Amino acid sequence: MVSSSTAATMKSPNHVRSTSLPSRSHPLAQRVEEQLGKLRAWNTLSSSSSSSSSSSSVHPTSEMLCESLNGLVDLYDCVGDLLELPLTQQALVHHRHQKWAEEALDGCLRMLDVRGSAGDVFMKMKEHVQDLQSALRRREPGVGSKVSTFLSSKRKMKKDIKKCLKASKRTENQSTLFPLLGDNQHLGVVIHVLREVRSITISVFETISSFMLVSRPKITLVGRSVVSKWMGMQRVACEGEAKKMSEMERVDATLYSLHSSNVCKDIDAESMQIAQKQLEGLELSIQSLQDGLDCLFRHLIKTRVSLLNIFNH
Repeated sequence: MVSSSTAATMKSPNHVRSTSLPSRSHPLAQRVEEQLGKLRAWNTLSSSSSSSSSSSSVHPTSEMLCESLNGLVDLYDCVGDLLELPLTQQALVHHRHQKWAEEALDGCLRMLDVRGSAGDVFMKMKEHVQDLQSALRRREPGVGSKVSTFLSSKRKMKKDIKKCLKASKRTENQSTLFPLLGDNQHLGVVIHVLREVRSITISVFETISSFMLVSRPKITLVGRSVVSKWMGMQRVACEGEAKKMSEMERVDATLYSLHSSNVCKDIDAESMQIAQKQLEGLELSIQSLQDGLDCLFRHLIKTRVSLLNIFNH
């Protein structure tokens, strides 16, 4: 994971409150803030790299995405510890009938919805990848059609998860203002933490989705010229266009190559082998991300249960 000193802190889109905690906050709250800083730094660097066309950009890899999910898990661990504090529970119970209490519970549900949408995307993508691998191994004549189906399904998956993320961000932007002052300072800190955690969770999911569901490669040639150029890029991956492409863009470029070659009846064994190898790596990456999502799901559930237990006390 990128350290907080590597990049500037990302500004959350729903800042109706302070972006940092009071200097006299509880040490556990400060731990949460430190973990938030690491994730903001990672997300800032990853987002800027994904959108940059510079050949010197370092695109986020699937390994980095998995590390970000691990970072979210660590963050929710810290939140869990904060919620277990008697000081926190007393403050929450005393003010449990205020609007922010409903907001906190609804926020957990929204994060579970986002995680569910991401999980569905990875499950469907894995199924398509396995289908493609099987077609390539058997040298099926309809491989071009399967590639087309895979690329089309990615566009639909991207649309679905963007809709879910947009709805969650819109609700976050409507969060009510709660001051970090007076006798309720610790309560204000907890509310601040819960909101910031939701905000960074959405941001991380946006980055992961943008990486996994990239719409098209940067290569737009057709027929044998696609395969020839891509094969050359594979041999000199440290130069030219290959260096400017993300991990997923390279997979998509190879699939577009196969599709075009299949249409032109010009597909070759070497291209098939490259595609198979890349798809095998992609399947492993998806599995790792699914494992990270499953772990995060358990922590999201734990956070919601903790809040429910406190509010129902």
